[in-house]
Amino acid sequence: MQTVLLVEDDLKLAKIMRAFLQENDFRVEIEGHGDRAVDRILGIQPDAVVLDINLPGSNGFTICRQVRPYYQGAILILTARNEELDEVLGLEVGADDFLSKPVRPMALVTRLKLHLRRYVNNANAAHEVLEVGDLVIHLESRLLELHGKPIKLTNAEFDILVVLARNKNKLTSREELFNRVHTSESYDFGDRSVDMHVLRLRRKIETDPKNPVRLKSVYGDGYMLSEYL
Repeated sequence: MQTVLLVEDDLKLAKIMRAFLQENDFRVEIEGHGDRAVDRILGIQPDAVVLDINLPGSNGFTICRQVRPYYQGAILILTARNEELDEVLGLEVGADDFLSKPVRPMALVTRLKLHLRRYVNNANAAHEVLEVGDLVIHLESRLLELHGKPIKLTNAEFDILVVLARNKNKLTSREELFNRVHTSESYDFGDRSVDMHVLRLRRKIETDPKNPVRLKSVYGDGYMLSEYL
């Protein structure tokens, strides 16, 4: 049974979500205060975190930014505000997914199962390693090494990198990358989430992210991971 930590100050809503998730075979814990959330996440190390933005003591963006370097599970951010800026900020601080309130229970369950399934899929690829130039990608441990040094990635960043690595030196469309990260949604040409994940990846693997030599753009079409530097 996989564990989900709900970080939500609306106790009534948190209990409703907990009941529904428990009916779908999740073990659920609740934290209602932002100041305690970081310690709870790092202490429990749940399989996934469902994180509200507006919390007493600290907001969801700050919490996500603080825990992401030390927590490799899925982080889904919730917000009552229907603003694209929230989604951009969520991706910037390392969230894997984004849901607007009021939360549709089945959509939440679907998203959680999607992100958690990745761990199972990667376990089936035990010991497989992808190498692209000086990038070494360990699929089982979801670890990236650059020049022998580990680089921490979010789940979405890692999944996008794997797709690009399997198609090294070839164009991969935004739609294909989007479908790898959001398999339960239809591709929207106006969606910029893939670009945000790629931007974060470049900051981690490029010497000069503004002039990338590894992760290259193909204007209007998609991206390519090159092994020729």
